[in-house]
Amino acid sequence: MMRRAHLLVPGLLLVAAGLFAQSAQTPPPQNPPATESRPGAAGAQTQEPRPPGQIIRITTNLVNVIATVVTRREKLVTDLERPEFRVFDNGQEQKIEYFARETDLPLRIGLLLDTSNSIRERLEFEKDAAIEFLGNTMRRNKDQAFLMIFDNEPSVIQNYTDDAGTLTEAVQRQKAGGGTALYDAIISASEKLAQAPPSADGSPVRRVIVVITDGEDNLSSGARGAAVDAAERAGAAIYCISSSTQWVNASDTKDPKKMVERKTLKTEPDKVLDEFAGETGGRAFYPYSVDDLGQSFQDIGEELRNQYALAYFPPTGGAAGQFHKIRVEVGRKGLIVRTRKGYYAPRPTASPGY
Repeated sequence: MMRRAHLLVPGLLLVAAGLFAQSAQTPPPQNPPATESRPGAAGAQTQEPRPPGQIIRITTNLVNVIATVVTRREKLVTDLERPEFRVFDNGQEQKIEYFARETDLPLRIGLLLDTSNSIRERLEFEKDAAIEFLGNTMRRNKDQAFLMIFDNEPSVIQNYTDDAGTLTEAVQRQKAGGGTALYDAIISASEKLAQAPPSADGSPVRRVIVVITDGEDNLSSGARGAAVDAAERAGAAIYCISSSTQWVNASDTKDPKKMVERKTLKTEPDKVLDEFAGETGGRAFYPYSVDDLGQSFQDIGEELRNQYALAYFPPTGGAAGQFHKIRVEVGRKGLIVRTRKGYYAPRPTASPGY
């Protein structure tokens, strides 16, 4: 399986402790030093000679990690402190340079709705799921979301807005037809999230993809691995809501046997959704009916606003383009840490002219 890429966020060495989330940058400090940053090799620090009075360039990179910590029963743990965390890069423990409990960040959401023929009889379920999510999660004047549908190809139906009502109306107008280009949709949504509108007060934003689909794909030009790579480059976690007939059937009533089976039986498309969520630090949900969705979406909203941000300098000496595995551990027993799985070391950039 193709390993996963993640963008290393460049920043000023002297204000490295001010960085705090994947692809979310802090406002510049007051009276900043006369330095200018640019991308460079992982962990590199370069000082370029210049004539007297000229600005000195300093280059450095931090690996930024967003972590969610839960109990075995999926209850959020929000009171951990910095000494309780350990971060490993390719098996070697790293010094945590920055730590913060991320609470109540503005959200930038890509809501992806599968409108292909394969889910025709479940489209109303998908619409209800999308509307339920918007009602449970969106906050006016703080969060923004766009609606993208995908069948033969992805298409943005409603651009960024903080109005859940506008998004709901757009959801209700959708009809099913065509093939399924799920991977292309995630790639396209990731690219759009990478250019998400900033928050009004300059605070960091949390980027999220919520995709409602059965997990099938038969038309994408991009590969599954490329979709995960795109999400990680955008710093976006993927949350999947399955509309598979294994769990959801428009003509079926609640069957206790089927509800038990859904916890133990996974189809290949289900495993695809698990991969998207697991590789990017999100979650996959397999609701039986709309009645099951409310708690799922409440869990997503609470999780997104109660996470930990950690940053460390990547180890030196690795080859450019090499995949680095990330592992985050906590000292308390019985807790589960969800985060992205790794990143590719960036390639050096050419020095700019003066």
